[in-house]
Amino acid sequence: MINTGTTIVTFLMVFLIQNTQNRDTEAMQLKLDELIRATRGAHNRLMDLEEREEGELDRLREEYERLARHSRRDGEPPQR
Repeated sequence: MINTGTTIVTFLMVFLIQNTQNRDTEAMQLKLDELIRATRGAHNRLMDLEEREEGELDRLREEYERLARHSRRDGEPPQR
């Protein structure tokens, strides 16, 4: 009886924690989307990255890694 009760309470706590983390993550994504939208020069295509396919994320990561390497080397990012 005690083991069953403990298992149920543990399951409910895990569900509650996961639900809270999901809400926090969603709120953070919305805030980041708003910052991207409101920042001049920012690319709106970055606003929904969490919905993109893995291949597209890989291409974007490679592009930004290339920009970072160029910036470290020359101090200025290349033109797109």
